[in-house]
Amino acid sequence: MQIALIADTFPPLRTSGAVQLRDLSREFARQGHTVSVLLPAPDLLSSWKIEEFDGTKVVRLKAPKTKDINYLRRTVAELAMPFFMWWNYRKSPLANTRWDGVVWYAPSIFHGPIVSALKKSSSCKSYLIIRDIFPEWAVDMGLMGRGLPYRFFKVVAQYQYSVADVIGVQTPGNKRYFEHWVKKPQRSLEVLQNWLDIPTQNRCPIRVADSALAGRKVFVYAGNMGIAQGMDILLELAQELLYRLDVGFLFVGRGSEVNRLKARASEQRLDNVVFFDEIDPDEIPDLYAQCDVGIVALDPRHKSHNIPGKFLTYMQSGIPVLANINAGNDLGVLVREKRVGQVCESNQLDELKELTEKLLDQIATDTDISLRCKQLFEQEFAVHKVVKQIIKGLSVNTISS
Repeated sequence: MQIALIADTFPPLRTSGAVQLRDLSREFARQGHTVSVLLPAPDLLSSWKIEEFDGTKVVRLKAPKTKDINYLRRTVAELAMPFFMWWNYRKSPLANTRWDGVVWYAPSIFHGPIVSALKKSSSCKSYLIIRDIFPEWAVDMGLMGRGLPYRFFKVVAQYQYSVADVIGVQTPGNKRYFEHWVKKPQRSLEVLQNWLDIPTQNRCPIRVADSALAGRKVFVYAGNMGIAQGMDILLELAQELLYRLDVGFLFVGRGSEVNRLKARASEQRLDNVVFFDEIDPDEIPDLYAQCDVGIVALDPRHKSHNIPGKFLTYMQSGIPVLANINAGNDLGVLVREKRVGQVCESNQLDELKELTEKLLDQIATDTDISLRCKQLFEQEFAVHKVVKQIIKGLSVNTISS
């Protein structure tokens, strides 16, 4: 199939979304499909730029800047982004391409207009991959009320949904957000698991043996450290475990909360905690090979279900997980059923500490836990299964109006 894959992130960016889209585009190509990744590019001097990337075309289209600016400017820029992308796409060599399917990735919620235009010009179906449900999660987190901004973003999101023929959500629990949408004819709603490809295994510059955590059982967190993660309880856990000289906590990444968390760890003299800056995704396997447990953290105010990309990387590397997540999250059921770690849903320090010590005992005695982690990854999160599922969704003959 000739596939247009639309997103707002891709390498050389190192976000989890960029890694996922890199892996998805590679697998489409491996399975014999022709893929063009369409991206907004605010720094382009020309209207468009086409690059080759691992068997796919990356089409960068000039559009307004949407990152690292204030919220009002960002909202206006994101609203304009798909129209700029479409205008500049029409100037590119791909302008007359007949697509067999359009796939797009949310976030962002603003791609609806360009998806609609591509669908109409090619009379093809579209598949929306939803990884977070905005603006609902922002309301859950207390970042937004249900006033005018919420209603505006809700309209944008609803338009995006109306353009989709198939929507793939992360977990069964997230289907409830689309109960009304799926009632209309010729629409399909399904669970599309998160995914990862087998990474290139580059040497990681972080050497645990040369750090303050040398010789300890290391709990690692690698990824974004922002408000949505609710990571303060992890520093409280580290403080509670200071007496255990065999345990340490390694935090690797970036985010709005990093500097505050570093300062707090320093003030509390947490000598069992070490921070490092973000590393290349292909260095992650070597980092995890030096660690014993992966940490998943989600703010307890979340109401939607989320299986973060970092959970997949832990499973792929064969290390069990310690998860502090919102109550009722489908991730908790998965971890318990597959026996690949311990999950706290109460956000209570006493329980999290108890589960941490239970997990330490488990990894010391359960010789099969690493194998179960790897088996879970292959069964549920391998990228080749995801591509086949998307192609199947696009291949049904019915097309929504």
